[in-house]
Amino acid sequence: MRGASAESLARLSGTLDGLLSGGGSDGVGATLGADLLGATAVLRDQVALRRSATDPSAPAEVKSALLKGVFSGHVGVGALGILGEAGGLRWASGADLVAALEQLGVAALVRGADATGEGDRLEEELFSFERIVSGSPELRSALSDPSRSVSDKQALVTGLLDGKASTATIRLVGEAIASGTTTQTLQRYIKSAAQIRNRQVATVRVVQPLNAEQTQRLAAALSENGTAVHLNVIVDPDVVGGIRVEMGDHVIDGTVASRLDDARRKIAG
Repeated sequence: MRGASAESLARLSGTLDGLLSGGGSDGVGATLGADLLGATAVLRDQVALRRSATDPSAPAEVKSALLKGVFSGHVGVGALGILGEAGGLRWASGADLVAALEQLGVAALVRGADATGEGDRLEEELFSFERIVSGSPELRSALSDPSRSVSDKQALVTGLLDGKASTATIRLVGEAIASGTTTQTLQRYIKSAAQIRNRQVATVRVVQPLNAEQTQRLAAALSENGTAVHLNVIVDPDVVGGIRVEMGDHVIDGTVASRLDDARRKIAG
């Protein structure tokens, strides 16, 4: 997001910060996030509405009043204020408005979960569900089936996660399904959650699960300049032994499989 859209998003982010200044421990983050993601879904589906809301030839107050009128009574005061402000700002496209509201909704949910001590759980559940979808051809097929409605797909997943995942996780998974690119959107949410919580994410592949002490030692070893590291651990039989760590653009591969591959390449060369 660049230019006018980036500036508008920055202003709305400041407004969101103000609303969540109390930490979101009273449920503000959860409510605000759900409201903003609900508005995102409406604007994603209603092409005419988002075009009108971002029409550069229309007065800012008219566009602000439009969004307030559409969502009044359907979202809380905080979300309605953000939507009204968004209507009065400049956007390069309707898609940028949708993307901005989605980003703000995700941030509100993550910060709300973090304030109540559920931040780690949210990150872990998003990662776990993304792995389930990626590893299940049947579930991927069901979630990408064009003959099934978005609400039907969301109901399917809610049934799978109900009682097993937090409300914030289920809400974000539902939004990922509505986006049409479930796994890619979940991966983006996972990265966003880490950034919002000022953490780095390391994907760790091992042949068997790490215990609590090993996890703590590895996270401490990977942290830099005091930045916390969240480990997403994947048990992978192909690792054979050792450990493979991916963090951003960096890869640390100390697996037996990697050394065997190196040896094979040297022999072949």
